[in-house]
Amino acid sequence: MKTKLTSRIVATTLVTALAGIGLTLPAAGATGQTAKPAHDRTHSKSLQADVDAILKTGTVGVLAQSTGPRGSRYATAGVADKATGAAARSGDRFRIASASKTFVATVVLQLVGEGRLSLDDTVDHWLPGVVSGNGNDGSRITVRQLLQHTSGLFNYTADLPVLASVDEYQAGRYTTWTPEQLVGIATGHAPDFEPGAKWAYSNTNYILAGMIIQKVTGHSWEQQVTKRIIRPLGLRDTSAPTTDSRIPGRHLHGYSDFGKTGPTIDTTAFNPSAAGAAGAMIGTTADLTRFYQALLGGKLLRPAQLAEMKTTVRAADLDPVWPGARYGLGLLQVPLTCGGSYYSHAGDFPGYTTRNGVSPDGRRVVVLHATGDGASDLSTEQAQNDLIDGELCA
Repeated sequence: MKTKLTSRIVATTLVTALAGIGLTLPAAGATGQTAKPAHDRTHSKSLQADVDAILKTGTVGVLAQSTGPRGSRYATAGVADKATGAAARSGDRFRIASASKTFVATVVLQLVGEGRLSLDDTVDHWLPGVVSGNGNDGSRITVRQLLQHTSGLFNYTADLPVLASVDEYQAGRYTTWTPEQLVGIATGHAPDFEPGAKWAYSNTNYILAGMIIQKVTGHSWEQQVTKRIIRPLGLRDTSAPTTDSRIPGRHLHGYSDFGKTGPTIDTTAFNPSAAGAAGAMIGTTADLTRFYQALLGGKLLRPAQLAEMKTTVRAADLDPVWPGARYGLGLLQVPLTCGGSYYSHAGDFPGYTTRNGVSPDGRRVVVLHATGDGASDLSTEQAQNDLIDGELCA
């Protein structure tokens, strides 16, 4: 799909190729509107200034939560719904898009730790014949390469009409897709490179990972993520929907003009089957914080599997947004300006942008979300990076 910034989409988004569309929306609503703080959180003036800076780049609503040993701080800006003018609030739900991949990778690695599959298993071992034709060969691609984005498989979202324009989105936003259909879009193209030859982001990899979870367990990836992660961690505002186009409860509305292919529309309602295991989940800043704390804190994976997840390869394609970026198994690793690095997984969907940063031990977590297309250059990305880096380096 073509939306905002080639660098951003190729990198992290469910959508995949935010190619230069000049998306600049006027800031909607008042800057710095904040929700009433919960008893265990405090509002942060410094965090508020960084959130306001993101809003000024052309986003519609922004949420941020920064958590460390001394507790959590939060800030919000803009509106959740342009139609009503309701302020964005810290507990609002949103589409986390490709941040879903870390949940899916965690389930796969849990199954590895249980001895039920191996990272060196081939795709054909679990899904015989599914990846074939046009030079695609599932017998040469491993589970590790799927999670690491080194399979070479074509990114199906680059050829998914619903993500191409305002009109296509309006026409196809409620369509139900099967994983087999999505993989079929990818295998209708020749692979981009030989398995293991290089790194390139492809949502197809995680559709296949979700299919493998079902083959191994007899249950869908949505059911396994819910059973193994959402319920044990008490993530009450997180869900892995199948075909329900709504975001339940209080939530942020998304807005996009799909690269100026039409008027800016409300993108909130969407059948998530088109995203599947590559990016269908819904969450909040608080729930994502709890997830990352548990994951990097060693509570979801055994040490050997967590080490595998954190073992990275160079991801030079992401340098325009994250210089020096590396990618593990469902985790991005980004250098900090103060030394060291943090782990992350961004998520982009038309009108929704999720960013986060987690210290290697999980003790410090920053989660932010912005709606709207943001700036046509890298200024929105830079403002988001500055917030995360500043909080983790403080």
